[in-house]
Amino acid sequence: MQALATKSTSHKTSIDMNKKWFEDVTLQGNEVELFPLEKKHADDLVNAACDGNLWELWFTGVPNSETVDLYIDFALSEKGKGRSLPFVIYHKLKNKIIGSTRYCNADLENKRLEIGYTWYAKSFQKTAVNTECKLLLLQHAFEILDSIAVEFRTHWHNQASHAAISRLGAKQDGVLRNHIKDKDGCYRDTVIFSIIDHEWPVVKKSLKYKLSYNTQLTRASSGRR
Repeated sequence: MQALATKSTSHKTSIDMNKKWFEDVTLQGNEVELFPLEKKHADDLVNAACDGNLWELWFTGVPNSETVDLYIDFALSEKGKGRSLPFVIYHKLKNKIIGSTRYCNADLENKRLEIGYTWYAKSFQKTAVNTECKLLLLQHAFEILDSIAVEFRTHWHNQASHAAISRLGAKQDGVLRNHIKDKDGCYRDTVIFSIIDHEWPVVKKSLKYKLSYNTQLTRASSGRR
């Protein structure tokens, strides 16, 4: 019984440490603001997902009106266990929520985490939004949480996600074959990318350059109108 009590206490301590590591935070950028996901955001998330009917993409897990409550409940459950910190993505100029992302699969002992469950309304895909969101998340992970590595995982068939992750400066670590089953019982191959701590300075420089370049293009385009 003593051994079981020790194991239980150790598990609780690990969860408490992760919760402290993953304290609620709001990440501020020029275009977007990332703030903690709450149940009240259900309708806003569905409205964002309706821009492109994103739940129809079979290799993603974007919520619709029927699944959004379960989506949020799972995210908050993982947060309660100290494994995740979910955000909604708010676009300042448009004054609306345009998607969601989160830290997940946290491993405090080894100072590793994953950035995942990321999706944006179709109108904001292939824009500077993803670059700025990742800059905010990576900067907080490496400079505040003191992570040694940040992972990104995606479905083998989600080629757009592969390309977006690569453009960040992440390197492909490998492929987990027959990794997990999807809701239809098909096995998913999962592609794993990562950025490690000593790579962060040059990745940060690259992301900032891309954002600066995009701002210059936007201003030049506005000036021609």
